[in-house]
Amino acid sequence: MTTHRAKKSLGQNFLVDANQQRRIVAALEAGSGDTVIEIGPGQGALTRHIAGSVARLFLVELDRDLAPALENEFADDPAVTVIQADVLDTDLREMVGGDMSSVKVVGNIPYNITTPIIFRLLERELRPERIVIMIQREVADRILAGPGESEYGALSVGVQSVARAERLFNVGRGSFRPVPRVDSTVLLIRPISPPPLTARDEEDLRDLTRTVFSWRRKQLQKTLRSAPAYALDSARVDAVQQQTGIALDRRPEQLAPDQFISLARALRDNREAANHTSPRAP
Repeated sequence: MTTHRAKKSLGQNFLVDANQQRRIVAALEAGSGDTVIEIGPGQGALTRHIAGSVARLFLVELDRDLAPALENEFADDPAVTVIQADVLDTDLREMVGGDMSSVKVVGNIPYNITTPIIFRLLERELRPERIVIMIQREVADRILAGPGESEYGALSVGVQSVARAERLFNVGRGSFRPVPRVDSTVLLIRPISPPPLTARDEEDLRDLTRTVFSWRRKQLQKTLRSAPAYALDSARVDAVQQQTGIALDRRPEQLAPDQFISLARALRDNREAANHTSPRAP
């Protein structure tokens, strides 16, 4: 493939270290019967290690110059399909023909849209079997952080509640051209199957963590009283605390993901009970 200049507007940094390329592809554990989606294949550095070894390979590339170059390079391989599109706007299920649960995803993710892509891949109907992505090291730290750590937040809880995440290895800046200003981490994410939470649980958990971590220095009880989405009085705060056994004078970074799940369920129960007992207008 002809070398293209990286576009800063697309957050492009091309991985040029062949050893690191091979390590990433090996971690995907893709075999001859697998369907693989590669996000942001760029100049095809990972693609060349995958093509010819899997049943189907979908390349989702936003760059209008790189996508045609990929099409040209892999024109003779019927297993390779190039999609010139933004992965955030692409119907991945329709692209692969339905079920995503046996699909494997790999990519060197543009750092400016890392979090939206991760949450996109972890949407309930889109979760693949295995995700191997290279992302900014600081974002990986946030995903993997546990309660009490400074990096722990809504992203940590959101990923850990539906998937198992593991740091495989770090990649230094010198492995890229152009050289980025940050270090990178290759992360393995394996969605839990069957899903451990209901769709409603996931929605409630997402709303709760976004709310409390936006006020992360406040005690949970204060946030639950002040936030318009909850607006609990003292009696209801006490009821939720008694139901969950969670001390609500703690700050959000002190709660584990399973405690957030319990709290989200209790808040839903409390809301439904309040709606049920509210007097009806004449």
